[in-house]
Amino acid sequence: MRDTSTNGNLLEVKDLRTHFETEDGVVKAVDGVSFALKQGETLGIVGESGSGKSVANLSLMRLIPDPPGKIVSGEIHFGGRDVLKLSTREVRDIRGKQIAMIFQDPMTSLNPLMRISKQLMEVTQLHLGHSREQARAHAIKMLEQVGIPDARERADSYPHEFSGGMRQRVMIAMALSCQPELLIADEPTTALDVTIQAQILELIKRLKAETGASVILITHDLGVVAGMTDHIIVMYAGKVFEQAPTAELFARPGNPYTRGLLRSVPDPLAEQGSLYQIPGLPPDLARLPPGCPFAPRCERAEDICRTEFPPFVQLTREHHSLCHFANEIYAESKGEG
Repeated sequence: MRDTSTNGNLLEVKDLRTHFETEDGVVKAVDGVSFALKQGETLGIVGESGSGKSVANLSLMRLIPDPPGKIVSGEIHFGGRDVLKLSTREVRDIRGKQIAMIFQDPMTSLNPLMRISKQLMEVTQLHLGHSREQARAHAIKMLEQVGIPDARERADSYPHEFSGGMRQRVMIAMALSCQPELLIADEPTTALDVTIQAQILELIKRLKAETGASVILITHDLGVVAGMTDHIIVMYAGKVFEQAPTAELFARPGNPYTRGLLRSVPDPLAEQGSLYQIPGLPPDLARLPPGCPFAPRCERAEDICRTEFPPFVQLTREHHSLCHFANEIYAESKGEG
């Protein structure tokens, strides 16, 4: 196990900014994001599509395509080293071995022309120095660990011969093949039915407990992270709008955007047709409005919200909110709770 940084965090992200040059101007996909993750913890990053959550985590692994994207500033300390200062070779040694990622769509992440066994074997041959025989045995073991039935026979199948849920299990097996210290799961249940979603999330939870890995779970659905995470970061327009321990955020949100997301979670006890939807659409990141980027959609917005960018308010030791009225909203939520 690598040494963590001096204050005990496995991962520290400080003021990370990742921008994209487009015909419409500079898109600030990630704009000043900071957070930390301790060994063995699970962090949830939530937000609507385009909020910057996936770009932030691709930045952690330095997988931003350049051009048009570029990590323009910030620090990413992993195991005591700044990933942004490492050479390309050093970063390649980290990817897959110490930091692994489960991508959104396994059908596009897996090579359709290669057998599953070959794709799993490549990972351990590269990072662990396995021989062909060792790599194949390890691949079959990993497929069994993630619940692939008849793993020895199915190992030589092609991706299209697996169901969506089985392909996602293969991606998890690949990600965990080298026992990484950090597992990033980017929308791991996208396009899966509810039953398979629950199975995949439970699988990640079990394997995390067995391996002791830290996990970053990226999703647009707060309901997914409710029973999976220790802390939650809420992102909007490339910025952290709220961060708090999971139980605290669900019980006492301090940001109107978080409130909207919580209200959007389906309630099985609510009357049919009463599902809440945040009004409007996320902003164009190349043409952000003055003031708070959520102001045009916010039911609580006042004149100051439309003219001045909000402060990042500390509500408790671990709870922060980017809002002019964070203290008032937090107090209201506390009263409601």
